[in-house]
Amino acid sequence: MGLGFMDLATLIGIVSAFALVMLSIMMGSGLGIFIDVPSAMIVAGGTLGATMIHYPLKDVLSVFRVMKNVFFTKAWSGQEVIDLFVDFSRKARREGLLSLERYLDELDDGFLRRGLQLAVDGMEPEAIREILETEIDYQQERHRAGAEILNTMANFFPAMGMIGTLIGLIQMLRTMEDPSTIGPAMALALVTTFYGALASNFICLPMSGKLRKRSQEETLIKEMVVAGILSLTNGENPRIVEQKLHAFMPPRSRSSHFQAHAL
Repeated sequence: MGLGFMDLATLIGIVSAFALVMLSIMMGSGLGIFIDVPSAMIVAGGTLGATMIHYPLKDVLSVFRVMKNVFFTKAWSGQEVIDLFVDFSRKARREGLLSLERYLDELDDGFLRRGLQLAVDGMEPEAIREILETEIDYQQERHRAGAEILNTMANFFPAMGMIGTLIGLIQMLRTMEDPSTIGPAMALALVTTFYGALASNFICLPMSGKLRKRSQEETLIKEMVVAGILSLTNGENPRIVEQKLHAFMPPRSRSSHFQAHAL
């Protein structure tokens, strides 16, 4: 629980998108005419510079840490949370809430460990709720900021592509003595627009959407943890704990721990 694994949807999506585009290019002409270092420098350098003007440096650097959530997801389902808290509830009712302290070191998830520690320490339920929900709020803010920066970069990439195209057109128009050079020069000028559109629509916008989805999933799990911790502090029956946590899940995903044991 809590271990991360590669999200295959993200990996397959990125690989297939770029592979199909490159394949179609190769079928039409060749990759060589689409490779231009100055164009890449204008698009990538211009976007990075504009983003750093728009946001503080620490926020720009932090987005690269947040982006790991695009490629990795935690192997922790809602049903696992329910099973864990049903088990904790049974032990707490049988041996007392303090008996759960010996399980703290076995928990990989820091949020769950902190919440359980607060409960074991005897803190009031409302104080526990306030502390944990504040942590959830700040986590959402960090993820929102990361998605916002990626959205901003998605807007800058095509704009920088257009700037690169304008630079190329200006350079072309100043050297129009030889009409045979106009076509290749125009094609090269449009490469920057291609780079900008590619980076915006294949990287930044999809990653921004995936970050929002990851944030929603992580928030749901943490809200379940908060509800479970509060149920433990209130000494609720394991069946009640299960029913409360089932409310966070769609009906078709619910699996009753008690029905499984009754069969």
